[in-house]
Amino acid sequence: QVQLVESGGGLVQAGGSLRLSCAASGRTFSSSTMGWFRQAPGKPREFVASINWGGSSTSYADSVKGRFTISRDNAKNTWYLQMSNLKPEDTAVYYCAAATTVSGWATTRMNAYTYWGQGTQVTVSS
Repeated sequence: QVQLVESGGGLVQAGGSLRLSCAASGRTFSSSTMGWFRQAPGKPREFVASINWGGSSTSYADSVKGRFTISRDNAKNTWYLQMSNLKPEDTAVYYCAAATTVSGWATTRMNAYTYWGQGTQVTVSS
């Protein structure tokens, strides 16, 4: 059974940092593009960041550029989202996802992602 498990969420003050991790099991995703999405209360899920299989290509939502960094460790079947200078508007449930039919580019298309984690809550207080 394939599972993606996020960790690292929590409560942080504005300006603070958090590092989210997503550990995959059940299959390897070393040749897949991986991504992070988020969903705030009452809002649709939105793209945050993605990284291609080798880490040479990344994409970010404009709202997080310069503050968030996505990375991956294929040997550990794990990828990360380092979040810095957090703002209250970053408050959301964060989901990791795998796009198994995409490898060479960091796609932002939500419908390209076929495996999803259960989400981890990030709350940024002002």
